Order: sequence, then C-alpha cells, then structure tokens
Amino acid sequence: MRTPGVGCRTFLRLLESHTPAQLFSESSSALSTLGLKNDIVHAIRKPDWTLIDYDLSWLNQPNNSVITLNDANYPAQLKEIPDPPPILFVRGNPKLLSLPQLAIVGSRNPSTSGLEIAFNFAKTLSHCGFVITSGLALGIDAASHQGALKANGYTIAVAGTGLDRVYPARHKDLATEIVNTGAIISEFPPGTTAKANHFPRRNRIISGLSQGLLVVEAAKQSGSLITARMALEQNREVFAIPGSIYNPLARGCNALIREGAKLVETTQDILDELNQYNQQDENITALTMQSTLDLEQQTLLNLVMFSPTSIDTLVENANESVEVISSMLLILELQGYIEATAGGCYTRIK
Repeated sequence: MRTPGVGCRTFLRLLESHTPAQLFSESSSALSTLGLKNDIVHAIRKPDWTLIDYDLSWLNQPNNSVITLNDANYPAQLKEIPDPPPILFVRGNPKLLSLPQLAIVGSRNPSTSGLEIAFNFAKTLSHCGFVITSGLALGIDAASHQGALKANGYTIAVAGTGLDRVYPARHKDLATEIVNTGAIISEFPPGTTAKANHFPRRNRIISGLSQGLLVVEAAKQSGSLITARMALEQNREVFAIPGSIYNPLARGCNALIREGAKLVETTQDILDELNQYNQQDENITALTMQSTLDLEQQTLLNLVMFSPTSIDTLVENANESVEVISSMLLILELQGYIEATAGGCYTRIK
C-alpha cells in the first residue's frame, strides 16, 4: 500500500500470483517481469520504513485495525466490485462490515426538510436491522449517521482521508460517537490528507458495501450522483427521494428516478424492494428480528447462504472454531433463521 506507483488495480493483479511475503522476496529482475516499472521495483526492494513504522504505530492504538482482502472480516459485498480495496483501515468494530448495510448520501448543503428525511430514514432503517453507511460529510451524510446513532443502531463512515484525522474537522465529536459503537473505515493509510480525487474512490466503497443506496437530496451535478451511478454499475439497488421541479436540490434525485432509480416515499418502499418482508403486518416481527441476536450471531447468519452452506465453509469464513460455530448454528436454527440440510449443511430461510 505504501509503494509509490502501486494503485488498487496493480495491487490486486500482483496478489493473483504472489502473497505479499513472496513479492518482497523476489529479485529485481523477477519483479520487472511482472510488468512493474523500475521506480516501483526499487520501492519494493527498499521500502520506506518511516511510513510503515507510522502505520504500525497507528495500529497499536486502541480500536485501530487493518483488514486485508483475505481476512475473514473483509465484507463479501465489497469483494464483488471490480476494484475492491486490498486493504481497509478500521477504527471501531470491523465485524460490522459483514452485516447488511444501506447507504444514504446526499447534498452537503441540504434543506431542513432533507436533513429531517435523512435522519428519520436512517433511524427507521436502523431499527429494521440495517447498518447505515455514509461518508461522514456535512449535510445528509452527517444526518444519516446521527439517525442511526439515535436508534442505538450501527453506522459505518467511509473516509476519504487517513484515519488519524477527521474530515471535515467539525465532525470530530460525531466521529468519536461512530467509533464507540460502529466503525470508520478508509482505504487510505494514516497521514493521508483530503484530496478531491479521493472522494470518488471513497464513494465506490460506500456503494460497494451496501445492498442499496438512498439519495435524499442532490443537485444536478453532484458527487451523490456519481455514487449512485457506481451503485448501478455494481448491481446495487438505487433509491431516490423525489422533490419539486422548482427545487434545485431535487433535480439530481428526479434525474435518477427518470433513469430507473426507485422512487421512495417511505422506508417500506425500500424494504419491499430489498425483499425484507412479504407483508405490511410482518413489520413488528421484522423490526425486532436482528435485535434477538448478538453481533457474532448476526455476522454468522450473514455468512449462511440461501443455498446449502457447509460448516467447513462457515468455520473458514468466520475464523472461529467448529465448536463455536456449531453452538451459534443451533441458536440460529432454533430461532428459525436457518435449517439443516443434507450433508451437514445449513440453508438460510429468512
């Protein structure tokens, strides 16, 4: 990650043929045959240990961690996108990344109504078991995080800087709240400052982590629309709040609806589209469904597919012992989330 000239795609390409340990033991000539330029080869052969020591120092602080692409905590949803970040820096609880997420984004300068909508949608969706994911920006992003926190739910902020700083700085207290119960993540190493080109890269992670993306308010030329288009390219559901034709902050959302985004007036519109519940009167059960499980059980449930999933697969992906997995599977089966199938496998049924 600290090698100059090695971006996300090069990193992923190198991982196809080498482990990091193998890569750093290769000769200069062998590295050149991998298509790497001379300055990259030189940087791999002689790393900048000052920067790496800075990263290790950051990692030694409480609540800080790193997830690599092969880590059990690396979110399966994010692996599906064309260019998943090979490394995620995390402040907070990394296990939250594997839970079902709904992203909410929008204007940095929203109307009072827009702030209220974002807050209330985040609060209700959080009650329904979704982790609320956004970008820690001013406006709609902040309201979305705050709505989830108000519901005592989980929220994840994806940053466009290194995690040794908070951008914007006025969200320092909000960031602390998020870390205490949720997580802030970034693909950028500590010390990375805010740059314009970082935020489109951040946006692909916001949409990539989520099952769906809700745009609350957005002008016709808006970063939120970039995120929405990334979500469509990643085969995610896109939702938009409609607005008056006279409101410039509604033009982006209205344009998304014309292009095929689902028009949303209530949270039920989102739940119906994501097939969370079949009938309106199931909402009470659905609202409390995940609250009956602890975080480890929810994480395991998310790993059980709607097709037969073997215990060996679950043990490998959850990075837990067979005994722990078997115990949690029994609880999930008794509560009606999964059922045992032939061959010692389990299938998710809700």
